[in-house]
Amino acid sequence: MRIGISLPDNLLGRFDDIIIKRGYSSRSEGVRDAIRNYIIQYEWMSEVEGERIGILSVIYDHDQRGLVNNLVDLQHDHSDIVNSSLHLHLDEHNCLEILMLRGEGKAVTEFSESIMALKGVKHVKLTTIKPGVEI
Repeated sequence: MRIGISLPDNLLGRFDDIIIKRGYSSRSEGVRDAIRNYIIQYEWMSEVEGERIGILSVIYDHDQRGLVNNLVDLQHDHSDIVNSSLHLHLDEHNCLEILMLRGEGKAVTEFSESIMALKGVKHVKLTTIKPGVEI
């Protein structure tokens, strides 16, 4: 099936660079691989069950209207699972927020997805472990 998508020039340029470095024969091949990885990540996050400790890293556009307030409100609304946060200014427009989470896996992933859905959030990465797991 054919689809059409619109991308900003800088995002497409970065994607094209990766396609060349990885040796893909076409953009379509790279897009298929990216979609597969997105589906695998989503399914993995959906299967997180039981008590979890999580690290959520979020990169976002500081200038996006209302975003900072939405992020703070979400953290306050989920204070039962948000244990601490660290904020770092990456440049004059982008910030990195690292959140330490602890709670039921479903609540942790739902919280992460609610942050991911906010306009102006550029990247979200959740890593979880079960408490008491020997490493």
